Amino acid sequence: MTSRVERCGGCGRQLWLPPQAVAARCHACRSVTSFPSSSQRWAQVYGAVSQPHHNVVTTVPSNYLAAGPGNGKYPRQGCDNYYIDQPRPAWAPPPVYGRKKALLCGVTYNDTNYMLTGSINDVKSMWFLLVRMLGFPSDCVVILTVTNKWHSITFMEEEKNPYRIPTKQNIRTAMRWLAQDCQPGDSLVFYYSGHGSRQKDYNKDELDGFDETICPLDHETEGPIIDDEINATIVRPLPRGAKLHAIIDSCYSGTVLDLPYVCKINGEEYKWEDQRIPTACYKGTSGGIALSFSACSDNQTSASTSAFSGKDVTGAMTSSFIQAVKNERCLTYGRLLAAMGDAIPSLMPNDTDVIQEPQLSASETFDIFTKQFIL
Repeated sequence: MTSRVERCGGCGRQLWLPPQAVAARCHACRSVTSFPSSSQRWAQVYGAVSQPHHNVVTTVPSNYLAAGPGNGKYPRQGCDNYYIDQPRPAWAPPPVYGRKKALLCGVTYNDTNYMLTGSINDVKSMWFLLVRMLGFPSDCVVILTVTNKWHSITFMEEEKNPYRIPTKQNIRTAMRWLAQDCQPGDSLVFYYSGHGSRQKDYNKDELDGFDETICPLDHETEGPIIDDEINATIVRPLPRGAKLHAIIDSCYSGTVLDLPYVCKINGEEYKWEDQRIPTACYKGTSGGIALSFSACSDNQTSASTSAFSGKDVTGAMTSSFIQAVKNERCLTYGRLLAAMGDAIPSLMPNDTDVIQEPQLSASETFDIFTKQFIL
C-alpha cells in the first residue's frame, strides 16, 4: 500500500499514513491530528461537497485508535502512527487504480490575440476515441478545458469548476493524479492540445540547447511547463509492466516528454536517434514504457484544419491520429506514424508553406513495423 506524509498538528513531526487516513495519533506527542485523505483531496478538486478539516488537533475515544489488523494501526519505518478509517464518500473522484486512465487538456486562450479555435474539438474527439471506441472508463478520464459539461459528447456551457480549467497548477495536479500509484498492467494516456514553445536549456540536458514546453492558460503570468517537469511527473514513475502514451498537438513538441529516443522514419526505413547526454540526469522510466506522438519536430510548428470534419476546426495532428486509429485494425507504430505523415498534407492542401512532420519518441527502442499499437 502506498503511503503519504502529513505533519503532526501538535509537534510538527512527519507522519507516514495510508491514502485513506483522516486522522492520526503522533507517537511522539500523542496528539491526534485530522486531515483529508488523498480521496478527499481529489474529491475537493473534482467536485465533492465535503470539506474536511486540516491540521486540527483533536481528542477522540481510544477505542477508535485501537491497534490491530483492520481496525486502524498503520506502522511504517518504525513509526507507531494510528489512523481512523473513513467511510467511502458519496461522490468519488476518478479512481487512482485502473487499467486505463487518461488526462485530456485543451487550451483555447480565449480573448487573446493567440486564441485557438480547435482545442475543444480536439478534446471532444479524443474523448470519443478513448471512451466510446477504446474502452477507457469515463470516470477514469480527467478533462481540463475552459468548457467541460456536456450533453452526450457535446460541450454545452462554460466550465464552473476552477480546478478543471487548464491553468499551470491544475495541469500539474492532474499529471500527478495520472501517474499516482501506477501499477503493472495500467495504460495511461496524456493528451494536450494548445500552444507549445521553447526556452533556453539551463541544466544542459538537451542536445539542441532548448527545453520544449507546453503553455497553460496562465502561462504569461505563471510560466510554461517544461519538458523536464513533464518527464519527472509522468514518465519516471512508470513501473515495469505499465505504459504511457502521450499525444501532444502543439508547436515545437517533438521531444516535449524528454524521452531518450526519437524515431526518424523514411518510407519503410527508420532509425532511432539517441537523445541522451552522458552527464545529464536519467530521463527513462522505472521499468515501464513511455511513448509520445508529437505534432511536429522541435523546430517546427503545428497547424489546424477543418478538412477532417468539413466545418469544425481541429488540430491536423489530432485529426490524422484519430483517423488512422479508426480506419485501420492491428496498426503498428510504424504504420500509424506513416499514416499520420501522409494524412497531414492532404488535410491542408492549400497550406503549401506548412512543414509538419509527426514525431514518435520512446523510453526504449523497438521495431516500429512489428510492434502493435495498443492503448
